[in-house]
Amino acid sequence: MTLVPLAAHDLIEALQRVEPEAAGDASAIRIARGPGRVNLIGEHTDYNEGFVLPAAIGLEIRIAFVPTTDRRVELTLIDGGERSSFDLDAIGPSEGRWIDYVAGTAWSLQDAGLRVCGLRGVLASNLPRSSGLSSSAALELASAWALLDPPDLAAHGIDGMRLALLCQRAENEHIGVRCGIMDQFASSLGEHDRALLLDCRSLEYRSVPLPTDDHVLVVCDTNAPRRLEASEYNARRAECEAAAASIAEVEPGVRSLRDVDPAMLGRHASRLTPIQLRRAEHIVHENERVVRTVDALAAGDLEAVGALFSAGHASIRDKFKVSSAELDAMVAIAVETPGVVAARMTGGGFGGCTVNLVRRDAVDGFRAAVERDYPERTGRTPRVFVVDASDGAGLVGPDSRDRVNGG
Repeated sequence: MTLVPLAAHDLIEALQRVEPEAAGDASAIRIARGPGRVNLIGEHTDYNEGFVLPAAIGLEIRIAFVPTTDRRVELTLIDGGERSSFDLDAIGPSEGRWIDYVAGTAWSLQDAGLRVCGLRGVLASNLPRSSGLSSSAALELASAWALLDPPDLAAHGIDGMRLALLCQRAENEHIGVRCGIMDQFASSLGEHDRALLLDCRSLEYRSVPLPTDDHVLVVCDTNAPRRLEASEYNARRAECEAAAASIAEVEPGVRSLRDVDPAMLGRHASRLTPIQLRRAEHIVHENERVVRTVDALAAGDLEAVGALFSAGHASIRDKFKVSSAELDAMVAIAVETPGVVAARMTGGGFGGCTVNLVRRDAVDGFRAAVERDYPERTGRTPRVFVVDASDGAGLVGPDSRDRVNGG
C-alpha cells in the first residue's frame, strides 16, 4: 500500500467502480478509519506492564464499504487492485497476508460475542507499511469499525479500550506477534493535539498536551526494510520475561519488569545473563524516562525532553539492540540540525521511522538536511512527514474531504 489521498469522495468513487452493484446506493456507503501512531517515548515497555506515551497521527488506513448480509468480507486495495476475501463463519489460520489482520479482527470480535457483518469494500492507506508507525493496528481498528454491526460501541456494551484489547488479541493470537497494548490503544483512543500517557498494567491513561503552538511532530521514514519478524519481537519479550522471573525468585512482589527499580536491578544483576541484564536495564530506565518526559512537557522544559529522547534512543540502540544503521543516521542528522528539539527512533525497531519535535520555523531546514544528508550516509531515499496528533479510530462522514499532512 503506497501513499494515496484519503478524501471521502475519492474512496466512494473507487468503491462504486470496484463494486458497482453493491455500492449503487451511495447513502449505504460507510467509511471507517484507523490512524497510525508515533510513540514519543516508552519503547518495548508496554508488554512489560510499564508506561508509554504514544499519539495517534493523521497518517491512516481507511475502508469505504457497504455492509452485506451474506457473511462474506471482500476488500480491494485501491493501490494495485489486489482483491482478497474470507468467510466470517470459516476463518482459517493466518497465512502472512494483509487480509489476515482483518480476518483476525473479525475472529476476535466474534469470539467475544460481538455481532459482525459481511461487507464489500475498498481499502486505502497513506500510512507507510513496515515503517514502525503501526499500520497493523491501524488496519485492525479500521476493520473493527467496518465489521461491527451496528458500528456503535455502546450498542455492543464496549468502549474504545475494550475494542483496542480485542484488536490486540487478534494480533497476539491470530497473527502470532506478542505485541503489547500500546499500538491498538493509541489508534483507538487518540486525541487531537495530545499524546496519551498509558499505564499498561492498570490501563489507566490521561492526555498530555503537546507544544503545538510553536512546534510540530515530524516523522522521518528511513525507507529501509523493517525486519520486525514475530520471532525477533517475541524473543525480546521472552528475554524480558525471563529477567523478571529470575528477580521474582528472590523478590516475590515482582510480576514484571514494571516492578523493578534501578536499585533492585543492581542488587540482583548477577542473577541475570548479560543479555537479560541489558534488556532489563533498558526497560527499567525507560519507564522512568516516560514519566520524566511527561513532567518536562508540562513544565515546558523542551531541553529536558530532548535529553530524554536522546537517552531513550541510545538505550534502545545499545541495550535493547533494535535500532538500525539507518535509524541512527537519521537521529544523528536531526541532532545536528538547528531547531530540532528532540529526536529518537519510534516503534518496535529493526528499521522504520524516527519521531522528531521540531520548531515550526525550522521544518523546511530540517527537511532539506534530511533529504541532502541521509542519502549520502545510507544510500537510501528518505520520506519526511509533518504529522498532527489526531483523534482515534471511527467512522468518517461521507462529506469529509480531509487529507493528511506531509509528503
